[in-house]
Amino acid sequence: MRHVVLAVLCLTTANTVWAAPAADPLAYGTVSPTMQTALPPVPGKHGMAVSAQKLASEVGAHILAKGGNAADASVAMGYALAVVYPAAGNLGGGGFMMLRPPGKPSVFLDFREKAPLAAKPDMYLDSAGNVIPNQSILGWKAVAVPGTVAGLEAVHKRWGHLPRQTVIAPAIKLARDGFVLEEGDVELLNTSTAAFRKDPYASKIFLRPDGSPLQPGDRLVQKDLARSLELIAQKGADAFYKGPITASILAQSQAHGGILQAEDFAHYQPRELPPITCSYRGLLVETAPPPSAGGIALCEMLEILAGYDMHALGLHSAPALQHEIEAMRHAYSDRRNLGDPAFIHNPVSSLLDPAYIASVRAHMPTDRAIPSADLRAGDASPEKPETTQFSVIDQNGFAISTTYTLNGWFGAKVVGGDTGIVMNDEMDDFSIKPGARNMFGIPGSKANAIAPGKTPLSSMAPTIISRNDRPVMVIGSPGGSRIPTTILSVILGVVDYGLNIQQAIDLPRLHEQWMPESVEVETGALTPQVQQTLEQEGYSFVLHAPWGIPEGILIGGPDLNTKGAARFYGGADRRHPGGAAIGE
Repeated sequence: MRHVVLAVLCLTTANTVWAAPAADPLAYGTVSPTMQTALPPVPGKHGMAVSAQKLASEVGAHILAKGGNAADASVAMGYALAVVYPAAGNLGGGGFMMLRPPGKPSVFLDFREKAPLAAKPDMYLDSAGNVIPNQSILGWKAVAVPGTVAGLEAVHKRWGHLPRQTVIAPAIKLARDGFVLEEGDVELLNTSTAAFRKDPYASKIFLRPDGSPLQPGDRLVQKDLARSLELIAQKGADAFYKGPITASILAQSQAHGGILQAEDFAHYQPRELPPITCSYRGLLVETAPPPSAGGIALCEMLEILAGYDMHALGLHSAPALQHEIEAMRHAYSDRRNLGDPAFIHNPVSSLLDPAYIASVRAHMPTDRAIPSADLRAGDASPEKPETTQFSVIDQNGFAISTTYTLNGWFGAKVVGGDTGIVMNDEMDDFSIKPGARNMFGIPGSKANAIAPGKTPLSSMAPTIISRNDRPVMVIGSPGGSRIPTTILSVILGVVDYGLNIQQAIDLPRLHEQWMPESVEVETGALTPQVQQTLEQEGYSFVLHAPWGIPEGILIGGPDLNTKGAARFYGGADRRHPGGAAIGE
């Protein structure tokens, strides 16, 4: 999630994408200089790689230049991010991938973590039925069975062109030789300094020999992780799930109160699922199905808003935002009782049924806020916002959007012994106690309760948008429960308001999720007049630090209505330093 669009993007451009109002009632300050300065998207003639860490983006572009396709580049970036973005890039976590091979149906790959076979619904509750603090987020008992390596290897085996050793080689080199830390890298490391000191393997990697935090200019070398990557390069997924890496992880888990077993690793398999599909302004939207609640929410919001002329209403005007907020409220309320499709039936078709959408729209007022308590209870994932997204397209139009995570920054804050692999805290994504409110204030559901082998609910929604059977946009974002509304903001910016991909990503965001009822806003999202109008209609606003870090690609031009000199245009979120869109 570190974003610096490359210097070749003419940093002297003086136009502004968005300016904060001078006298905002929410006492907003000035928008950061990176968001004030308008930068064009990055062009690419033969392909595009966008990620939260520019070294990983460079790896993706390098693989494309060597003749690899989007699958090769995505797998290479997934392994590289485990090295250069260890707070969320991972081998010890999991995620979702949306793939659209040229001329073939899209595929959604679920390689999310699963609950260990020894998991129990009440494993984080005391004898009185109360939640035991921190057990589901810190330490080995919080660790679910990782899926990343199985997912990346499945993608490479089915769609990749280059040898596995070639694809993983850049990550091995970055781990073995190290890379120089920049300010954004150190900011992430600083989120977990105290936790690193409690784990000898983590402290050896992420702290100086005297126990002090690493600083900008230091070189982060991860020789243990390099050896793990070398084993995977030689033996594929078996190295992680049935070999010495497994043994090291299990030894640490068993020594420190974890419940992982050899059977958990031996039985892990990613799964292919049909994508959620919907249409918006004549475009096909393909996104994540359950166990993601994010894709359903995104499509429901889009289908509700399709009934309004958002362009005519105006970008971030009071009427446009009123429709957006109510679409958000309904979609998040409707995420009720969603969960792992292997365990429950999800009402996907009914939630996206045109008759139901029309009914929602017919009952949406245009001049007042709907009390959230008037809507049926919904459910959203307790998923943390510390995730990462990367997007790739190759010269043949093979498009891939990937969101993967350790859950919190550096997951459970433990390392798998001498493997150098940071482990997830994904068990916290389950409803630890159904009915209790999660970290976002939303009640948990029985559908997302812990069960052996079950995948927790997620908001991750990697998305590909197509026109006339060809991809025109690749998008996704981290952000926990805010993921669907972040992606919605980018899509509306591009499709309804004619923004280029970088402008749409820079656009200040709003978020409403049914409960709590207030609307979260970023700096500059509202003018004083718009805010006053909406407050008079019953809306309340809460200023929130910037969230979500979408990474996007447009195909054909910098915006949907302009044919560009290049084929591909990438945009990286500049709210945090360090990432990049790199064209090939």
